[in-house]
Order: sequence, then structure tokens, then C-alpha cells
Amino acid sequence: MDKYTGKALYNGIAIGKILFYKKDNGNIKKSAVDDINGELERFEKAKAEAIRQLKELHKKAVAEAGETSAAIFEVHAMMLQDEDYNDSIRNIIIGQCVNAEFAVAVTGNNFAKMFAGMEDSYFKARAVDMEDISDRVISNLKGKSFDITLENEPVIIVASEITPSETVRMDKNKVAAFVTHHGSSNSHTAVFARTLGIPALMGVNVKEEWDGKNAVVDGYTGTLFINPDEDLIKHMSLKQNRDVCDRNTFNEYIGQETVTKRGKKVRLYNNIGRVSDIDSVIANDAEGIGLFRSELIYLESNRFPNEDEQFLIYKKLCEKMNGRETIIRTLDIGADKKVGYFNLKDEENPAMGYRAIRICLKEPEIFKVQLRALLKAACYGNLSVMYPMITSISEILQIRKLIDEVKAELKREGISYRIPKQGIMVETPAAALISDELAEYVDFFNIGTNDLTQYTLAASYQNEKIDDFYNPHHKAVFRMIQMVINNAHKRGKWVGICGELASDASVTRRLVRMGIDELSVAPMMTLQIRKIIRDME
Repeated sequence: MDKYTGKALYNGIAIGKILFYKKDNGNIKKSAVDDINGELERFEKAKAEAIRQLKELHKKAVAEAGETSAAIFEVHAMMLQDEDYNDSIRNIIIGQCVNAEFAVAVTGNNFAKMFAGMEDSYFKARAVDMEDISDRVISNLKGKSFDITLENEPVIIVASEITPSETVRMDKNKVAAFVTHHGSSNSHTAVFARTLGIPALMGVNVKEEWDGKNAVVDGYTGTLFINPDEDLIKHMSLKQNRDVCDRNTFNEYIGQETVTKRGKKVRLYNNIGRVSDIDSVIANDAEGIGLFRSELIYLESNRFPNEDEQFLIYKKLCEKMNGRETIIRTLDIGADKKVGYFNLKDEENPAMGYRAIRICLKEPEIFKVQLRALLKAACYGNLSVMYPMITSISEILQIRKLIDEVKAELKREGISYRIPKQGIMVETPAAALISDELAEYVDFFNIGTNDLTQYTLAASYQNEKIDDFYNPHHKAVFRMIQMVINNAHKRGKWVGICGELASDASVTRRLVRMGIDELSVAPMMTLQIRKIIRDME
């Protein structure tokens, strides 16, 4: 019996045979062409067919996993129509007089590398999406089929990497688990696995020789067992049966208050990135939205989104949440999140560079468009705003000055507005250390534990080589969190956590005992976290 470890994307147990899934991309050869216009026309037809296929995949994904998971294929269609992406392909065809397959492959590879180099885990995961849409266009150019055939019995899919399209095209009734070498907790495969309750691991050094072998996936410990013995299979089968019973009990907590047995109330919110994600928020009975990533509005556009476009999105969020609190994080973009129209320069260390509130304060005209939209939308629901990467009181005072300017403008124009509650993200040791002073100027704190951990430990959470050094359970991280909670409570302010630590069920009890007031988790973790809190003394 051999044992391998990786990062668990979804807790659960899977027992079955391995199917090693290997892409049949074939080599993309560079060929000279004489008919440039004909080659451009081939590309346009292949792209149009890809968009049609994505619409079909969207329908299939909605039926299997809901609108939230299916939204990725709408994003793919938008990516296919991105001007920079299309211009690059056309320029290669025209400038080098080469075949469309080669131009698409080169462009897809370049864009994927760009996303892979980003610090933010969400956007890093989009590298796979870029490869996916490029592979789709190339397959259409070659006239290849997209069918994926699985075994009759559920199998453990092992692969170097699995794209969103490949995930949806698989018969989920025949998938026991996913195990990949590459990927992230924000990848579509991870989202799909969590939505459908399929155990999944990533970061495993997979081998093609495993194909057909018996295996066990332990999604709790992040372990893969090859050729397990009878004792292990018996033990894991019992654990698997207990899982089924436990998951059935989670639905009993829908409609119940998130409160301990001794009356400690905890706000249980969700992290989302799009309006379509609200379906999942409501289905899992979250009490509010603790983090809406407004930067997606910018990253999924090929130009600066205007005030009306943003206002309609924020307004719809408030209306769909129907009185539940909706906390919108203002623009959190930086040199690592490449958006062409921002004209941001490359930086050696973008995580510590020109990003988030620093861009907003240096380029106030961009920021004021978002602030105007937020103040107008606040009239339509329980909207709150929080600002990322705050490290000083002076930054808060600059934000206040801009809000005053926006208020005066809206008042002169006779436009209705409301000042929402104002909070800040505590993501740096600097903010944690002066949280006693910052608390005087804000309504609440929200701790971004991913950044707080990497800045405290000087260890990037995106660098696989130093995974052993990036430890969100480090004593120093918990001391920072406790300091922020204590300082906020002295000033009568509440504190939440919206980083990955909030969804970590192994530390829920500890965080509640520390005095945390709010946890904003992935939608699928809502009921499990509620059960843990309600069972607490």
C-alpha cells in the first residue's frame, strides 16, 4: 500500500478504481499559410462554434449543480470575446502568416501564464479557464470530438489537471473523487466537487501507472492510498457511512439561529463574487453576504465599468438579499491582477505593491465612480462597505474626504443616497497592531486571514515550494486575530473573518471562544459551521 498527500478541496471518503485521465491535445504545429483571410475566417467560425458549445454546457451545468457553478461558462464566453485575446490571435496569424491553431495555442499559453503569475488565488485559478477556452477553439479548428467516456462503476479521476469543460462533460454519477496535480481551491473542479459533494485532492504528484488500481481518497486528511489493504478499506467504509449520516443532518439546521448553547450569537455570512451566487447563499440559509468581491466587475470587463453598471449590480444584490446584510469590498485590484485598461506596470512583489486601496486613493476619479454607485445602491437594502489593505488612519481619513465629496455631488444633483456602514479589512500586521486606534474610525473589522497569514509569516500562500511554511494555524496568526477582537470590542465594534480560516471547521470552536462575531464562509460550508456552533457549550 502506497500513501500520497495533497490539499483537500472537499471533505469526504471515496473508494474505487483509478481512471487516469490524459488529455489528447496532440502537438500544435506551426504551419505557414498563404490565404491569411481564409485562416482568419477559420478562427472566427471555430470561435463562434465554441460560444455555441459553451451555451450548451451552461445549460447542462445549471441542471447538475445550479446557476452558481454554471456561471463559469458565461465567463468563458466573455473571455473568448475579449479584445486583447482576439487581437493577439489575429496579429499572430497576420504578422507571421501562420495557421490559426498555432496562433490560438500561443495566445492561450501567454494569457494562462499571465493569470498563473497573479497572487490572488481566485484569479490564479483562471489560468486553467484560459487554457480551457483555447483548447476548445483548437479542437473546433481540428474538428475533434469533446466526448468523455467513463467506466460503468464510479471511478476516482486522476489527472495532471482538469478543466471546467472536462468536469461538466463527465457523468457525475460515475465520479467517486477527483485527484489532480495542478489546480486550486477556487478552480471550477473544486467548486463543482464541493457543490456535488465529491471528495477532491490537489497537489498530488500523480502517476499514469496508477490507472486501473484500487485506491482510497481521504478528503479529511488530504491523503490518497494506492492498493489499500482490507483493514483500511473496512475503516474507510465505516467513515464513509458516517459521512452520509452527518451530511443528512446538516439540512436540519436550515432556518435555525447560529448561536451556542449558552447564547453566544455568531453572524454566519457567505463570500461570493457574482449576483448569480446569491442562489447558493439563499439555498444554504446564510444570514448575509460577508464579502462581495467587486473587483470581478472590473476584471470581467474590457473597459472601466461605469456608475450605472455598478449601481445596477449593487442594487440587485441588495434587493435579492431582501434585508439581509450585504458587505461589498471596494475595488481590490493590483499589479498582480492584470487588467489592460488600468495600465498597471509589472512589479517584482505585487502582493506588497500598488494594489487595492492604494490604487483607489492615488486615482480617486476611478474610486469615486464606485463610491457613487455604492451610496446610491444603499437606499435599496442593508448594504455595508469595507475597504481592503488599510494600514493607517490617514487612509481612512482620505476615504472619508472622498465620501464627503461624493455626498455633496449627489446632493447637488438631487440623487437619493445613503451612507452605508463603513468597515475595513485587517490584512496586515500593521492594521492588527494599531487596531485599537483604527476602531475609533470604523463600524467594524473584517479579517482577511489569507493575506494576514502570508504577511505575518513572510510566506506566500501561492508558492507551492513553501507550503510547509505557510501555516494559517500559526500561533502568531491567532495572536493577531485575538488582538483585533479585543481592541474592537473595547470600542464596541464587531469583528468578522472572511478569509479561508472562517471555512476551516477544525478551528470554528476556537474562533468562537476567542470572541469572533461573524464568520463569512463558502456557501457550501454554512450549515456545517452552524451545526458546530450550535453544538458548542
